[in-house]
Amino acid sequence: MNGAKLGVLALLASTAAIMGFSSDTTASRAQTPSAAATAATGVDNFMLVDANMEAHELYRLADAKAVVIVTQANGDAVMRGLAPKLKALKAAYGQKGVEFMMLNSNLKDSREAIQAEAAKAGYDTPILMDANQLVGESLGVSRSAEVFVVDPKSWKVAYRGALAGEATAKALDALTAGQPVNVAAAAPSHGAAIAFPERGVSKVSYAKDIAPILEAKCVACHQEGGIGPFAMTNYAMVKGFAPMIREVVRTDRMPPYHADPHIGKFSDDQRLSPEQVKTLVHWIEAGAPRGEGADPLGAVKHVALEWPLGKPDVIINVPAYTIPASGVVDYQRPAVASPMTEGKWVRAATIKPGSRQGVHHLLTGWMAEMPADGRSSETKWAASLGAGYAVGAESNIMPADTGTYLPPGGAIGFQAHYTPFGKEVVDKSQIALYFYDKPPELIMHSVVVIDNTIVIPPGEARHQEVAYVEFPHDALLYSAFPHAHYRAYSSDLWIRYPDGKEKLLLSLPRYDFNWQRSYTFAEPIKVPAGSKLIAHYVYDNSKRNPSNPDPKIQVTWGEQSFQEMLFTSLSFRWADETAKHRVSYDGEMNAGRLMGMLDDNIDGKVEKAELKGRIGDQLAKFFDVLDKNHDGALDKSELAAAQAAMGPRRSAAAAPAAVPSEAATQAAAFNPAGK
Repeated sequence: MNGAKLGVLALLASTAAIMGFSSDTTASRAQTPSAAATAATGVDNFMLVDANMEAHELYRLADAKAVVIVTQANGDAVMRGLAPKLKALKAAYGQKGVEFMMLNSNLKDSREAIQAEAAKAGYDTPILMDANQLVGESLGVSRSAEVFVVDPKSWKVAYRGALAGEATAKALDALTAGQPVNVAAAAPSHGAAIAFPERGVSKVSYAKDIAPILEAKCVACHQEGGIGPFAMTNYAMVKGFAPMIREVVRTDRMPPYHADPHIGKFSDDQRLSPEQVKTLVHWIEAGAPRGEGADPLGAVKHVALEWPLGKPDVIINVPAYTIPASGVVDYQRPAVASPMTEGKWVRAATIKPGSRQGVHHLLTGWMAEMPADGRSSETKWAASLGAGYAVGAESNIMPADTGTYLPPGGAIGFQAHYTPFGKEVVDKSQIALYFYDKPPELIMHSVVVIDNTIVIPPGEARHQEVAYVEFPHDALLYSAFPHAHYRAYSSDLWIRYPDGKEKLLLSLPRYDFNWQRSYTFAEPIKVPAGSKLIAHYVYDNSKRNPSNPDPKIQVTWGEQSFQEMLFTSLSFRWADETAKHRVSYDGEMNAGRLMGMLDDNIDGKVEKAELKGRIGDQLAKFFDVLDKNHDGALDKSELAAAQAAMGPRRSAAAAPAAVPSEAATQAAAFNPAGK
């Protein structure tokens, strides 16, 4: 939120300039999508996911010599025949700084069908899925096998024509040499026709179509006192921010729910539907006309509630802390006496940050005794309050008839991460707890897929890391909470069943550090005993990452945001456990946690080449001694013996249950484990 208002104004000005109209644009002078498509001289920013679930944002390629976009439709014999030519162009000009991508705007082509087509045709260029057709519409696409050569210096189309012929190469020769493109327009493409049924259609009503979308998906944050940078109070306010709204929707920054729609279904899904996306963007491109009818947004004054879940049963005050104007603030760990005189089952919790700009996250836990020095320690947290805060994850509501038990007495411990933003402020955050009237039937637990041995080389744009946890008994998975820092590019979660089959459960093609949340499955996922839940993370430590603090350094695990994490919290329950029949499987699960951190190729053993980080350095020194059967790898028993040989202190440092504090406790905060 740092500089949010200035950022909003800057983005508004830039997008208005790109689109060629200001906030007072009228419907009569605005171009319709079809007219804009005909011109197609400028290319607005977009973010699309390819068929292999990797995100591509156009304006991140600003340092490229040129960007080549080739249109594609499945089954097109013309494009298939040109596959060798495209591959040759990519080989010749990729090394000269030219980026290549294919664009599929064909409504009938599914992700799986595009993958199969790519394999059959031999395409080695990522195929971006333009499922809403917004990019194809704005470019004026009409056929497959057409090429657009974009100049990143101006973000204008320097050349457009059929992929066949030599004109594309001549245009690229000019751009890579820093010269203007003077290439005669080529003959139109003879590739398959691509239909755009909504191009040019702008019969959208603000009162009947747009305002209801905004009320349903946007106003909860964009209201007076909300976390949005402006309040959608009426038509005039929405129209003024229309260019920015178009920009953040086209780049998938808003709404901030980043699970890809191609994978899984979620009960807390806050995305715009494809129809809502197209309706909103088309309305803005038509000049955001007011139309007939009363203004639904202006008819009701929307004000953010102090406590969105209602009147709390208990409010706990976090000790006040003065956040300095600048510098790096170490994690703060205060503690207060618990107000609980009797044990209660928590059904929901909300944290209200005192300073939204200064509070990065706030975690909580219960301790049996008040520490003598008044300082909390996550190693002493014995129960969860069910409360944790990060932007996008402010309230936690337990699934039906599940909860976490908060004992009486003791103390409440906090872990607070504050980030200075240029102004000294005093944070006075509060926690609201909501209790069941009677104990729930089911008990929630949490576990973290974690790897504190990650090492990200300087300048590497797509560095991959992986970790997993293995479930020793049948379980039901309710939600996943991916977490990393500024360099994280994407994250996903797979399940590998005992028979070796795998299924993708959650995909975040573009991880956004500014918005962190749990993704709750529409139906709990069955996790048979022996299954592995595998988290992959991709990190962008290159200069193309606009959030990268320093692309020239090697990055390792750490608590501060300029360091990194691989951390996915899983909320689950054991299939055979109820409140009346408690089980204790933590020891069995924790026995395999270190293996899940180190075993990068997921074969159940750790080879010397897989060792990295401080833990890896320790194990590497004695690897040959620890490898009792001399097979060149450490199996579960050998790794367990290695942990025991490290001694209590070093073993604790290596064990996932005692990794640096944020990772050790964030799962309990956001996805509580009942006691």
